[in-house]
Amino acid sequence: MAEQLLQIPCTTIDNRESSLAELDGKAYLVVNTASKCGFTPQYKGLEALWQDYQAKGLRVAGFPCNQFGAQEPGDEGQISEFCELNYGVSFPLFKKVDVNGDNAHPLFVQLKSQAPGLLGSKGIKWNFTKFLVNGQGKVIKRYAPTTKPEDLRADIEALLG
Repeated sequence: MAEQLLQIPCTTIDNRESSLAELDGKAYLVVNTASKCGFTPQYKGLEALWQDYQAKGLRVAGFPCNQFGAQEPGDEGQISEFCELNYGVSFPLFKKVDVNGDNAHPLFVQLKSQAPGLLGSKGIKWNFTKFLVNGQGKVIKRYAPTTKPEDLRADIEALLG
């Protein structure tokens, strides 16, 4: 079941069919993002992780989501431009998705199933919830939106060996 997570079809922000497996990593950090959120400055920390660990096999994947306070109202072009201009984002971004509810993207259904939230909750509570996934598609850890990207370094290093 875990390996299937990496094979789940996803659409890149520039409208190309892909999957996490196509990113060919040893570890994946999957994050639901938003451009108008109090946590939006975390883009800078996510980009730093991408820059520091991509050569060792980390893949950061951002999935914009408008389900929390309508904090991602733009279309894919606006989102991409915002991230690049304001935070220098160069890690892969994907098309806007729902992470909860009947229309939740299958990737997030699988992530939440493998790593439930507080008290076993299957829902995602807010933007910038992070999932650290190993190269076999198993979720190693789920992080709250308040967890800063720099606080993931030890877990990432342990996973990358």
